[in-house]
Amino acid sequence: MKIGIIVGSTRQNRAGKQIGEWVAARAEVRTDATFELVDLADFNLPFMTSPVPPAALGKQYPEPEIQAWSKKIDEFDGFILVTPEYNHGVPAAFKNAVDVLGSEWMKKAVGFVSYGADGGVRAVENWRVILANFNIYDIRNAVSINIFTEMSDGAFSPNERRAAEVKDLLDTLVPAARAMATLR
Repeated sequence: MKIGIIVGSTRQNRAGKQIGEWVAARAEVRTDATFELVDLADFNLPFMTSPVPPAALGKQYPEPEIQAWSKKIDEFDGFILVTPEYNHGVPAAFKNAVDVLGSEWMKKAVGFVSYGADGGVRAVENWRVILANFNIYDIRNAVSINIFTEMSDGAFSPNERRAAEVKDLLDTLVPAARAMATLR
């Protein structure tokens, strides 16, 4: 099993990179799966403008950036989306990163580590509806980080309970990803 930990913010000075690295450090001690931190900002994806739905392109995309993104996402059996909440929803760049692909997301498992003023919970609820289109199994366990109480002077300082929450998320996500693999 291979799980991608996707940092979904592309903003400068974003909290997501630190949070993603922190999650990856907790995951790397596990032996039931391999984990890879994937930074959306490294892919420089164009906005979707194709007249053909991505799912109909058979993983053959005309833009090299999208082709590289496709290859990366296709490697994984499941995902942890490290997602901010912007204006009570998902960030545009991250939504676009999902929209520019098709079958690469299908029948996999996903967990969420969200952050924002209210812990990013509204973004997670948005993601659950969006990802249902891909028959992704979203696990209930999530980690919701409040940027006002867990970020100080630009540094991430998680509440004590967060490590246990990440463990619970991984304890659920890895078996779910394994089960979903039988459906692909």
